[in-house]
Amino acid sequence: MKRLAFVVMAALAAGAPATAPAQDRVVPESRAQVQFSLAPVVRKAAPSVVNVYGARAQPRNPLMDDPIFRRFFGGDSGMPQERMQRSLGSGVIVDPAGFVVTNHHVIENMTEVRVAFADRREFEADIVLRDPRTDLAVLKLKNPPALTALELGDSDALQVGDFVLAIGNPFGVGQTVTQGIVSALARTQVGISDYQSFIQTDAAINPGNSGGALIDMNGRLVGINTAIFSRSGGSHGIGFAIPTAMVKVVVESARGGVKTVRRPWFGGSVQVVAADMADTLGLDRPMGVLVTGVVPKGPAAEADLRRGDVIIAVDGLNVDDPDAFGYRFATRTLGGTASLAVMRGGKRIVVPVKLVPPPETRPRDPVKLTGRTPFAGATALNLSPAVADELSLEASAEGVVLAEIEDGSPAQQVGFRKGDVILEINGAAIETSKDLQRLSATRQRYWEVTLNRGGQVIRTVLGG
Repeated sequence: MKRLAFVVMAALAAGAPATAPAQDRVVPESRAQVQFSLAPVVRKAAPSVVNVYGARAQPRNPLMDDPIFRRFFGGDSGMPQERMQRSLGSGVIVDPAGFVVTNHHVIENMTEVRVAFADRREFEADIVLRDPRTDLAVLKLKNPPALTALELGDSDALQVGDFVLAIGNPFGVGQTVTQGIVSALARTQVGISDYQSFIQTDAAINPGNSGGALIDMNGRLVGINTAIFSRSGGSHGIGFAIPTAMVKVVVESARGGVKTVRRPWFGGSVQVVAADMADTLGLDRPMGVLVTGVVPKGPAAEADLRRGDVIIAVDGLNVDDPDAFGYRFATRTLGGTASLAVMRGGKRIVVPVKLVPPPETRPRDPVKLTGRTPFAGATALNLSPAVADELSLEASAEGVVLAEIEDGSPAQQVGFRKGDVILEINGAAIETSKDLQRLSATRQRYWEVTLNRGGQVIRTVLGG
């Protein structure tokens, strides 16, 4: 799967000749009515779909400050003080107060954002929430006019074969609409974000449509178009949208004024049920996800879930792999409970699990590492369930994690990655971020480092 383009399509229906006066048209109430015209659906939804423009000033090359370089290239004439990085995508108004949802990759690294309407009005916007784990972001218009928000539909009610429309700004040509069907549901293994359970559609999606709307025949938002499968960069009829069940979680977090989305914590680990495991687990076929670990005192443990249990559904919605389970659990509402259908010893039971956020069991104590050390440029945190959840690490992970790696830093150059858990340095155990700071500040001829990367323990020796 190659992530090349992103989607949305909104069309100006006014360009097509009408067989009846526009005022006689109504929102279609049956599939038969849809055969006549989709214009009423488009007219209802299109005003809530916008274009999103991002910009970021980048300093000019230091060589431009060299007098010899400047003389060679003709002084300051034509030499910009800075260059601008730009992005283009689409967005959807989801709240009359001025909240707009788009894809995170549309505004990633951007410092300035503008939102443009189909009638060419433009407004500045603040980025109020970035959520790279879902590839969603929420903007807030500054001094917004009267706005029409797009009603959020029920993505869980979609069925394969349902008609949908995609609205956005492909290739920057202007608002465009395309029509198709729901080709598949709960698509995982796409490799776009941490929480994967995408709506697949054959509605044409192209670059510039990222962050746009996928709507049903009632003009309700059912997904945010985010990616296409393409070998050429154009639409091949395989597009993916983030379901509104996940969009609602992110939007509600933005309305609450938080900077990080809070999601339920399961407190355990799961894996896919392989074909050769079904008989051993008392299943008539491979299904659900196998519980492989439970964190002491976590929600799964308190619900008496055990290693060897097979979770087959969350609140009545089937799950067939870890991505599907993670998505379903993450879209439950904090403060309540989720009913997990579990197969245990060949019998089906229902287990209620509390929906609570991951706890901060010990302070993060962030440390930015500096000096003559291979760790320079890395930021280390003490691990806790909350930190592990944010960095997509195993729920039982312990120790100290590298949460950020500065571009071009010694830490990046020697190969450290975000999410590396540092276990030992020269045989000394690393239990806190202060331990790592203290040991990395000591001059060494060499550094023997033991770390955990994605569940694999790696030992390496670095020069001092």
